[in-house]
Amino acid sequence: MANTKSAEKRTRQNERRRLRNRSIKTRLRTLEKNLQATIAGGKKDEAATALKDFSSAYDKAVKGGVIRKQTANRKKSRLAVRVNTVK
Repeated sequence: MANTKSAEKRTRQNERRRLRNRSIKTRLRTLEKNLQATIAGGKKDEAATALKDFSSAYDKAVKGGVIRKQTANRKKSRLAVRVNTVK
């Protein structure tokens, strides 16, 4: 239990941020799964479009401080390589 008004406010802020971060991370995981399914299906055009959406979402998450820049770059790079190998 918070002892001061500022501690109560901090608790409210942390809860709002936790919920926002959780929803963003869930969306990122969903986009990644959809992209991997598209790659596995061998649909090159759809995979390229999905990669664009995926990259955009990760960049926005980095801008909002939800994930680290290096993590986003690593994931984007690895999936871009996989998209380029689709026939």
